[in-house]
Amino acid sequence: METPGLVVHGEAAPFSTALRSLVNNRLYSDVRFVVGQERQEVFAHRCLLACRCNFFQRLLGQEPGPGVPSPVVLSTVPAEAFLAVLEFLYTNSVKLHRHTVAVTFGLGPLRERCIAFIEAHSQEALRTRGFLELSAPALLLLLRSDKLCVDEAELVLAARSWARVGAAVLERPVAEVAAPVVRELRLALLAPAELSALEEQNRRESLIPVEQIVEAWKCHALRRGDAAQGAPCRRRRGTLPREHHRFLDLPLK
Repeated sequence: METPGLVVHGEAAPFSTALRSLVNNRLYSDVRFVVGQERQEVFAHRCLLACRCNFFQRLLGQEPGPGVPSPVVLSTVPAEAFLAVLEFLYTNSVKLHRHTVAVTFGLGPLRERCIAFIEAHSQEALRTRGFLELSAPALLLLLRSDKLCVDEAELVLAARSWARVGAAVLERPVAEVAAPVVRELRLALLAPAELSALEEQNRRESLIPVEQIVEAWKCHALRRGDAAQGAPCRRRRGTLPREHHRFLDLPLK
C-alpha cells in the first residue's frame, strides 16, 4: 500500500488577494465582455471562468479563432453585478453592498447569499436600478421567499415598475413581461380597499391576470386562506398586519 504524501496548505489570504488582482485586469486576459447598458468593458480569463461556472463553460466553449476575438456582449447584465460574480469566481468570496442586486449565473452558494442579503435589505433593494434589471427567473426566486422584509403592497408596486422597464426595453406589453412572476404576488394579503384599488389600476394598465385577483377576493369572501387554490396567503417577514389576516389561520414564519 502506497504511503500517502505530505499535504502542505499555504495561506488562503495571499492566494485570494493575488487572484482578486486579476479581476477585470487586462494582463494575460483572453476574453473580453461588454456589459450593461453603459457597455462597460470587462476583462477576464477564459480557463478560470469555464472551470468555475457551467454558464461560462457553455458560453465560452468554442475556441476563439485567429486574430483579436470579438467581445462577449451581455447588455442586460448590470456591470456592478457582473463584477461581483467575477470576484466570487476568482476568489470564492465577495462583499455585497446594499445597492447591489447580484446576477448569479447559476452559482448556488452565491445565489443563496445574494437572496439572503436581499431578504434582509428588501426595501433598499427594491429601490435600486439593479432590481429593475433583474431577469424574470431571478425575480421569481425572490417573490417565492417568505423572508422578504417588505409589505406585499410595496412588492406589487415594485413588480409593476420592473415590468414597465422590461416592456420598454423588450417592446412588449407590460402584462406579457410580468406573466412569469406575478403569480407569486400574494394578493390575498392585501386589505379589501387595497385590492379594489389594485383592481381599478389593473383595468387601466394590465399587470395581473383577472382570475388571480378573483382568487384573492374568494379568500376575503370565505375568510379562509385555503379557500382558493392559487392564491397564496402566507405572510412574509415584512407583511404589515391587517384585520383580515386573523382569518388566514396561517402562522407568520
